[in-house]
Amino acid sequence: MSENPLRILAVASGGGHWVQLQRLRPAFAGHQVTFVTVGPCDTSAVAPAPVKLISDANARTPIRMLWLLLRMAWIVLSLRPDVVITTGAAPGYWAIRFGRWCGAKTVFIDSIANAEQLSLSGRLALGRADVTLTQWSDLARDSGPCFWGSVV
Repeated sequence: MSENPLRILAVASGGGHWVQLQRLRPAFAGHQVTFVTVGPCDTSAVAPAPVKLISDANARTPIRMLWLLLRMAWIVLSLRPDVVITTGAAPGYWAIRFGRWCGAKTVFIDSIANAEQLSLSGRLALGRADVTLTQWSDLARDSGPCFWGSVV
């Protein structure tokens, strides 16, 4: 561990979002990382880091979205991370929003699957996250998102 390890909250929906977040693990070395993702999923890839499972939701499931929002607020408020990083989607967006309210630095990395335009959560993260990234150089704009490379 580094002398002053950061508390990092790493959040992703399932599928490709979760895979991309796992590929960022080397960047978290020496820090206290808690992962959040939708269940059920294989969490052994990030062991021994703690994993908090949440239910998935989207704009078409408003009741589940409310539950997700409340659960994410509780997780962020109880962990008080220094950094929130996410590869999307809805869980990551809410983690960014609550993380900013707690003073965390926030990074939203849009999924590599969004090659033609930012995802809805990516568009919502613009101006709300400290940094919003796209994994496609042709989607980068001066006003955001930025392109720093791809995860995959």
